[in-house]
Amino acid sequence: MSRRRRPLVANSQSGLDALKARVAQVADPNAAKYEVARELDVPLQKGYNGQLSSHDAGRIGGRLGGGMVKEMVKMGIQAMQKNQHP
Repeated sequence: MSRRRRPLVANSQSGLDALKARVAQVADPNAAKYEVARELDVPLQKGYNGQLSSHDAGRIGGRLGGGMVKEMVKMGIQAMQKNQHP
């Protein structure tokens, strides 16, 4: 299975990065995975992480991705509620 490294919607990367930072509660989106790893007690470090198990790596990505999806669903619900007319 191939991995897609770019968003499906052009020019959405900055918005996705901002959402990732908000979910991880950090200012820099590049620091998000390190913050999540710290919270999960996963020994992620900058650079090579060959010692990291795929299970631990998945826990980091799952927490970030799952949090981003939950936040997008909340945003969608809020947008629909705002557009409803009584």
